[in-house]
Amino acid sequence: MFVLLAGLTTVSAQQYTKADSIKVVSLLNDARKQGSENWMLYFARKLTSIPYVAKTLEKNKKEQLVVNLRQLDCTTYVETVLALTLCMKNEEYKFADYCKHLRQIRYRQGHISYPERLHYFTSWIRDNTEMGFVEEVFYPEDVFSANQELYINYMSTHVNQYPMLVGNKKWVEMIREAEEDLTGRNYAYIPKNSIGNDEAYWDSIQDGDIIAICTNKKGLDISHIGIAVWHLDGLHLLNASQVHKRTIEEPMTMTEYMKKHPSQIGIRVIRVL
Repeated sequence: MFVLLAGLTTVSAQQYTKADSIKVVSLLNDARKQGSENWMLYFARKLTSIPYVAKTLEKNKKEQLVVNLRQLDCTTYVETVLALTLCMKNEEYKFADYCKHLRQIRYRQGHISYPERLHYFTSWIRDNTEMGFVEEVFYPEDVFSANQELYINYMSTHVNQYPMLVGNKKWVEMIREAEEDLTGRNYAYIPKNSIGNDEAYWDSIQDGDIIAICTNKKGLDISHIGIAVWHLDGLHLLNASQVHKRTIEEPMTMTEYMKKHPSQIGIRVIRVL
């Protein structure tokens, strides 16, 4: 069933505009002509200059698969790039193929519901690893020299920031259970002051890897994500930037970028398979 409201299309639990579906198919068709070996970097650059808009997934009263290539935040930017990449890797070029991959990426085992959305990026990494889409890099130890022990409770202690949780005690409890499952887990990361520009770091972080920025903010694991790209002066980040108000290939290095954010303590690295 199709319901049209001011140009917005909903197909079962799926929401998008015609412009979104056309853009997805156009990106995939153009990519087929390129023969790129690094689809993550290719699509990340194709999707620069899109306006940054926070919480684009939080505006529905009912959870749906939101496809929105007109407005992106840091998570939806990375998810969009990865879904397009999976289409190319699987030689799938239809809009329905893209939606299938986006659903699998965004929701625990692809099940669309608010509690099953992978709100914390550590959960996102674990689920997408189980799906065979990505793997986290932890080596060598002298590069990934710090350890992040998680204590997660931000959503359950800030319910008023999440409209779909307000008044829904069952969902809050489900979110709390997911937080408790993450709490106490440990992950190796690269401290922000030690990110180098030499062979050890080039091997550990590759163009197109997903960069997850660790935070010391209470109750959280990751505060920002983007896509790695090396320049001559060092590691840079392709990301949906709240500062620049758009998706951008950051002009400053990761080291310079993170110095401007005291709560950012380092980076975890996730590689697309």
